[in-house]
Amino acid sequence: MVFSRSLTCPGFLFLVIHTATSLLSAEHVATKQSIHVSGDENGAIVVQTAPGKVLTHRGASITLPCRYHSEAKSWGHQKPRIKWTKESISLQSTDVFVALGNVQKAFGVYKDRVWLQEDGDGDASLVMQDVTLQDYGRYQCEVIDKLYDDKGLVKLNLEGVVFLYHPWLGQQMLNFNDAKAACAGQDAILASYEQLHRAWEQGLEWCEAGWLADGSVQYPIYSPQHKCGRSNHSGIRNYSYQHKEDQRYDAFCFTSDLKGKVYFLRTFRKLNYVEAVKACKKKSGSIAKVGQLYAAWKLQLLDLCRPGWLSDGSVRYPIINPRSKCGGNKPGVRSLGFPDRRHRLYGVYCFKRKE
Repeated sequence: MVFSRSLTCPGFLFLVIHTATSLLSAEHVATKQSIHVSGDENGAIVVQTAPGKVLTHRGASITLPCRYHSEAKSWGHQKPRIKWTKESISLQSTDVFVALGNVQKAFGVYKDRVWLQEDGDGDASLVMQDVTLQDYGRYQCEVIDKLYDDKGLVKLNLEGVVFLYHPWLGQQMLNFNDAKAACAGQDAILASYEQLHRAWEQGLEWCEAGWLADGSVQYPIYSPQHKCGRSNHSGIRNYSYQHKEDQRYDAFCFTSDLKGKVYFLRTFRKLNYVEAVKACKKKSGSIAKVGQLYAAWKLQLLDLCRPGWLSDGSVRYPIINPRSKCGGNKPGVRSLGFPDRRHRLYGVYCFKRKE
């Protein structure tokens, strides 16, 4: 992505041209961004970031763009302090990375995964390697001098898929913490409202309420129906914020690209659940999780009209091109529910990680 903007602030005029690219460009999805300019009243420091979203996927490397210009005279040869933090849903900040000259430190889950790009003077861009689902969110770049400071925000978004999930216990049985655990168990996280809204814009429709990451309960309606609320308008139906311990709903989960491959295992006969788990393990893999099957369907275009066991004991199959014998006239992941694990026989979907 290329940024170009001529800026005039009190006391100076300058032109910035910056290219932010992935370390692994073949695996990196990004969009063009425009420059947001902010600064203090006297123009001593100006920090520039991308106000739109930086789009990537799980497992990729990405650069969060941030550049600064300063007319502060107090620095001399000393470099400014650069601090990157991540904003949580509760608006609290988590330290990501701090640099003061040659002294640099990454924190927590970012250790050994982030560093400064340092592409010339004024570059405070943060390189992030091996992006995870949890990396999604808003990041703040702050440049600090003894007397002056300025900051800017960068939104990191992931390409992925949202799906409604409930375990074998039944529908509408999860409190908030159960919902978080249920998504994590299926290689996913609780979806944000922004992720749910984007999925709705792409046609997602579920007439069942589910938890979101902010503790609200909502559901998307694309084609209004009487049984899905009294409103005749499409949109996101909102139950607002519910009691996280007492109230029970399903979970809207989000997952992104896979570090591996989901495939339907060819066997001489159909299998019960225990046999299916053993069959995948024998092939140096594992039985696929629900989130992995959804990611393979959405992002790897897996299309198979063959029901198969998944790790949670459900039986599902992915359809890209709908046909009459494969259930329904829309693309999606079809579900046969949670059959008896000992006596019902199906195929199995396995997952094998990349070396």
